[in-house]
Amino acid sequence: MRRPAATVRKVDPECELCSADRVTDWFHEDDQCWVAECEACGTPMVVWTNHATDPPADVREVLHGHLRRVTAAEFDYEPWIDENMRSIPTHYHAHARPRVGFFGHGRRRRAGPDLSDE
Repeated sequence: MRRPAATVRKVDPECELCSADRVTDWFHEDDQCWVAECEACGTPMVVWTNHATDPPADVREVLHGHLRRVTAAEFDYEPWIDENMRSIPTHYHAHARPRVGFFGHGRRRRAGPDLSDE
């Protein structure tokens, strides 16, 4: 039995976002998306698990919700959501950019629990 078209995932074996290599810190992952620190700019980014450029509005709302939640929990700045897919225009992703500035490199991360005694 075939799955409905809406649940079939497109994957491009040549796409670095489809390959989802863990080269930076990851903060969230589920069947719709993953959120990680962008290797190029140091800001959190959400990546849709479907190799396409335009998620439906309800999916986009969920993706942005995960991105905002991660940014609030892990980073020390107020974000704006940047959907301009500059370097990988064929796979939907969005960045949580600082309201002041563009890159996240050098921005403070929120302090996590002290794990030095473990």
